[in-house]
Amino acid sequence: MKPNHLASTALCLALATPAFAIEKAEVLQTYADIAAAKYADSLATAQVLQTAVNALRADPSAENLRAAKEAWLAARVPYQQTEVYRFGNAIVDDWEGKVNAWPLDEGLIDYVDASYGGPSDENAFAALNVVANPSFTLSGSEVDAAEITPALLEEALHEADGVESNVATGYHAIEFLLWGQDLNGHGDGAGNRPWTDYAQGDDCTNDNCDRRGDYLIAATDLLVSDLEWMTAQWADDGAAREELMADENTGISTILTGMGSLSYGEQAGERMRLGLMLNDPEEEHDCFSDNTHNSHYYDGLGVQNVYLGEYVRVDGSLVSGPSLSDLVAETDADLDAELQGKLATTMMMLGRIKTAAEAGFSYDQMLERGNDAGEALVMGGVNGLIDQTRSIERVVTALDVEQITFEGSDSLDNPDAVFQ
Repeated sequence: MKPNHLASTALCLALATPAFAIEKAEVLQTYADIAAAKYADSLATAQVLQTAVNALRADPSAENLRAAKEAWLAARVPYQQTEVYRFGNAIVDDWEGKVNAWPLDEGLIDYVDASYGGPSDENAFAALNVVANPSFTLSGSEVDAAEITPALLEEALHEADGVESNVATGYHAIEFLLWGQDLNGHGDGAGNRPWTDYAQGDDCTNDNCDRRGDYLIAATDLLVSDLEWMTAQWADDGAAREELMADENTGISTILTGMGSLSYGEQAGERMRLGLMLNDPEEEHDCFSDNTHNSHYYDGLGVQNVYLGEYVRVDGSLVSGPSLSDLVAETDADLDAELQGKLATTMMMLGRIKTAAEAGFSYDQMLERGNDAGEALVMGGVNGLIDQTRSIERVVTALDVEQITFEGSDSLDNPDAVFQ
């Protein structure tokens, strides 16, 4: 039989033809689409929290307090995955402190244990207790707080007197109002605020239950409105999306800046290594709820899913498209495989922390001085994050984008300064 040279030639040509090149604009589009989905999920879960908080305020009970706590925990899952959009997107950085600022001097908001102390040289309003005081003097001005509103929290109280730890708004203010202080030190257990802190009449504990409820409602309403605003910024005609797409190379730098800065200075340094160096449970990111293991895990997942161009939404649907990984693979397939492997290793290490905490070995306990098993778990995550950052730096060079300086941390770059 005569050989089919035409078919063979066509096959050879098909095998030799390179895959369709990935355009930077496509990568940016996927990144923006994932941002839109993550913020939309953060908004939707915050609205569920809002409903639960309203139910607690209207009908205080142990069951309604528990439901509000569960809604808060669920709301953290998509939001923590958005943190990779910080550090590179100015519109996110300028806004983020309103919704996720940490750590906070909780005495600004409500009653605290005597062990907490009072005003300090660093923060004269650390024990202001807005819930108990319908009026007070702040930075030389008399403040009327008879009605606790979102405007009062946002405009008068948040970062009052220019002090960053005067956190009056966002997830962590709400967390404190739901759980109360965690007074267990390095022992297992979260805050244990009684539901009667929201009860009416003679059932009210720790006084000012109505005002405490008003503060919780105001903080939650403000969180929802803030997330509505950010979700709109990533819509098809949103300002954040337009700014990202304005210059392709700058846009790619934005993605890498967020990945590297969150991995290195913020998560490995400020959120993990610093707390371990100080052996301080107050350095937990979600310190009132003992949810820090999940915060670390979902921060790490956010970095991974931005690189891979894949995000699983809270309803189980997948948002995906041409990715930074695809772009890197066209330039240096070995480097892409290296970074994918390191991201997977980091997620395994963060997953071990999460698994241990869910089994009863809380993050508080891991931070205790002399707890070798805890230190090994935390440092596994820290080392994984540092290692993946080194590969992210190599990606910056491989893609020949503008030079990037990632966020640092004294805990990693100058440990002696931590104790000065």
